[in-house]
Amino acid sequence: METNSIDTLPADYMPVVNLQAPQPVAKANRIQTIDLIRGFALLGILMMNIPGFGFLGSNFIPLLSKTEGPDFYTFAIVGVAFEGTMRGLFSMLFGAGMVLFTMSKQELEDGPTVAEYYYRRLLWLVLFGVFNAYILMWSGDILFFYGLCGMLLYPFRKTKAAWLIGLAVLCLGINTIRTEIWYSGLRENRAGYLEATKLEKAHKKPTEKQKEAKAAWEKFEKNRKPDPKKDEKELKEMRGNYGTVFAHLVPRNSESETYGTYFGTWDWLMMMFIGMALLQWGFFSNKLSTTTYALTLLIGYGVGLPISWFYVYSQVGWIQNPSLFVDTYRTIPFQVYDLRRILLALGHASLLILIYRSALVPWLMRALTAVGQMAFTNYLSQSIICTLFFHGYGLGYYGKLSYYQLYYVVVAVWIFQLIISPIWLTYFRFGPFEWVWRSLTYWKAQPMRRALDVA
Repeated sequence: METNSIDTLPADYMPVVNLQAPQPVAKANRIQTIDLIRGFALLGILMMNIPGFGFLGSNFIPLLSKTEGPDFYTFAIVGVAFEGTMRGLFSMLFGAGMVLFTMSKQELEDGPTVAEYYYRRLLWLVLFGVFNAYILMWSGDILFFYGLCGMLLYPFRKTKAAWLIGLAVLCLGINTIRTEIWYSGLRENRAGYLEATKLEKAHKKPTEKQKEAKAAWEKFEKNRKPDPKKDEKELKEMRGNYGTVFAHLVPRNSESETYGTYFGTWDWLMMMFIGMALLQWGFFSNKLSTTTYALTLLIGYGVGLPISWFYVYSQVGWIQNPSLFVDTYRTIPFQVYDLRRILLALGHASLLILIYRSALVPWLMRALTAVGQMAFTNYLSQSIICTLFFHGYGLGYYGKLSYYQLYYVVVAVWIFQLIISPIWLTYFRFGPFEWVWRSLTYWKAQPMRRALDVA
C-alpha cells in the first residue's frame, strides 16, 4: 500500500491544498497526537542532554562507584526508563513528519517542486544545526544529523510499511555488525595486553602484534581515567567568557559532528523508517484500537524495562571497571540497546495516546501538544537557556551541581515551556524559530499572527 494512498491517511489528517502556492500546514490540519508525542519526546530529550550541558564527564566514575545515593538513583531511573528512547521517539516522528510534509504539498507547473521545498527545508535544518553547535555552543546538537539523514528519506516516501520495517531491520543489522567489530577489536587489545604483560613478567619478549595491542589497551584505559589537570582546565574554560568557551568547544563539536555522521547515521535512519511505517499504520495518528495501544504498552514496558535494567546495570559495570567488563561480558549489553529503545519508545507513545483518549489531564495534554507544535523553538530555547545557565558568559554553573541537582534545572525548563508554549500559540501561528524556518523554506515571510491563521 503506497503512502500517498487515501487509505493510508490518518483519520484526522486533511492535507492543505493551495492552488496558488504551497504553504505550511494550518493548525486545523495538524494531527494533535503527533504534536503531543513530539512535545513529550522534546521535554524528555532535555533529561538526556542536561549532563552534557553542565556535568563534568569524568565525574561519572565517582558517581557510579557506589550504587546508592540520590545521584546514582537519578542516573538509574533516567537510564532505565528514558535513556535513548526520547531521541528514538523524536527520530520516529521526524520520519513521520517527512511523509506528512510531502503529502501536504501541491505540485505547480510554474513553481518549485515538492522535492525542492523538501530539500530546501532540510538544508536550512543543517544550517540551524551548525548554528546550534557553534553559536549557541551546544555540542549535543541533533538538527545537523536530522537534516543530513532526512535527505536520504525522500525516495522512500511512498514505500510500503513492510518494506520500511525491512529497511529499519537492515539498519539495525548494520549497527549490530559495527558494534561487534568495535567490541571485538577492544577484546583483542585486552587479550594482547594480558598476553604481553604475562610474557614481560616472565622476562620474555612479546610479539610486535602483542606490543601494539598492549599499547592500544593502555591508551584506552588512560583516556578513561580522571585527569585532574585536564578537568581543571575544562572547568576554567567552560566558566570563561564566550570566546573562551567557543575555543574550547569548537574541536569537540567538530569531532562530534564527524563521529555522529559516520557512526550514528544508521541509528537515525532506523528510527525514521520505523516512524514512517507507524504513520502508515495509523499508530501516531490515534487511529488504532484502544486494545492495540494497551497491548503495545504492556509489551513495550513489560519486555523493554527488564532489558533496559540489564543494559543500565551493564553500563554501570562498564564505567566502574572496563577491564572486568571486557573479560566477562560479550556484546550482549550493547546489542540490546536499540531493542530496548524501540520497545520503550512505543510504550511511552501508547501510554500518551491512552491518556489522551481518557481525557484524564486535558490541560497537560494541551500543554504537551503546544510544546510539540513549537518543538523546533523549544529545542533551540533549551540550548539557549542551559548554555546561559551553565557557561561562564552566563551564570557559570558548569560543574557546580550534583548529578541529581541537574534535574531541578530540567523541571524548571519544563514548567517554563509548558506554560509559555500554549500562551504563545494563542496569539501566533508558529513558534519564532518555526516561523523563520518556514519563511526560509518557502522563501517568503509567513503570516505570524493567529488572526491570519486558516480556520
